[in-house]
Amino acid sequence: MFLDVLRRRNPALVRDAVALHQAGAIPANCTVLDLDTIGRNADAFVAEASRLGLTPFAMTKQIGRNPDVSRALVARGITHAVGVDLECAIAAAHGGLSVGHVGHLVQVPRHRAADAAALRPAYWTVFSFDKAREAGAAATALGREQAVLARITAPGDRFYRGHEGGFDAADVVAVADALDAIPGVRFAGVTSFPATLFDAATGRAASTPNLATLTRAKEALLAAGREHVELNAPGTTSTSILETLAAAGATQVEPGHGLTGTTPLHAVEDLVEEPAIAYISEVSHLHRDEAFVFGGGLYVDPVLGDASTRALVVGAGQDPAAVEPRPVDMPAANAIDYYATVSAAEVSTGDTVVMGFRPQVFVSRSLTAAISGVGTGAPRVEGVWSADGSAPLAVPSR
Repeated sequence: MFLDVLRRRNPALVRDAVALHQAGAIPANCTVLDLDTIGRNADAFVAEASRLGLTPFAMTKQIGRNPDVSRALVARGITHAVGVDLECAIAAAHGGLSVGHVGHLVQVPRHRAADAAALRPAYWTVFSFDKAREAGAAATALGREQAVLARITAPGDRFYRGHEGGFDAADVVAVADALDAIPGVRFAGVTSFPATLFDAATGRAASTPNLATLTRAKEALLAAGREHVELNAPGTTSTSILETLAAAGATQVEPGHGLTGTTPLHAVEDLVEEPAIAYISEVSHLHRDEAFVFGGGLYVDPVLGDASTRALVVGAGQDPAAVEPRPVDMPAANAIDYYATVSAAEVSTGDTVVMGFRPQVFVSRSLTAAISGVGTGAPRVEGVWSADGSAPLAVPSR
């Protein structure tokens, strides 16, 4: 999906990742991240967000909450993360990011509210008064007040199946007052997802009805006398859509794939963010006319539909730029992705395999590795991490 864009816009990442894998510095089944390119992408995002008065919270689930990337983002001015669930928030905090937003998309389980409160999140989204009371009690136990965002919904809003829930947007003023009355809770604003989606027909990002719902809710709250209302508007977040979000009243944005150049927009248009991610594996064995490639991280985000996957198979001493991509037979979605297969023609065991797709590492068994110095002639692997952002276990010496 993104292999052609990656080869064209960041060939140094492909070249250096192949060399490091063949030297044994990068393992198979590894999502490789170009740390310097991510830094430049973050610089561009922070500059535009600052110009528009937007606060960015990094979404790091899709890169396995890689701590080296987290530290680089903090250095570039993105100091807070959004946790798609509580475990994501905990992992981001361990990686060096403060927690900017928790509870959206996944609410905090009842008996984990104290764990969430201990992270001292800047904002905590609630879908119901029950969840607000849990957040308030946990915050009160720590002697603090928790700012909450109300997840709202209106007829016509779009939600992925399994993401539904929230307060009726028509009642938002009363909801805000009721949340303020809960001990330990302070109403801070509203949120929904997705606020923006990729439109395959036009090849552009389009605002969803959810964004208009958020704008109307904010206007109603301000008209009711609220002095400031946060509007959190995640979805397909890249520098290119920030002006539209700001015009709609957004105050918070949550870049994820925008930082690695892998939003759907990046597949069809060269945006300011450059591609900064590749999946590296290797040939395990040959069987008849197929070469079996180690999997584990072969979850391809389906946001662009049923797109085919291609790979470079690079042997020792080969120039990746001279290798033609070949089709990949990916494992079925209902199967464990132990292997993918490619044609065995001119392939040897141990050859490096490079794929470019839009990953969601946190739902996979992929390792991650951030490389600094890509394209300088002295690339360096900063560390190798598991899909949850922890260090993989070392094999004990015998």
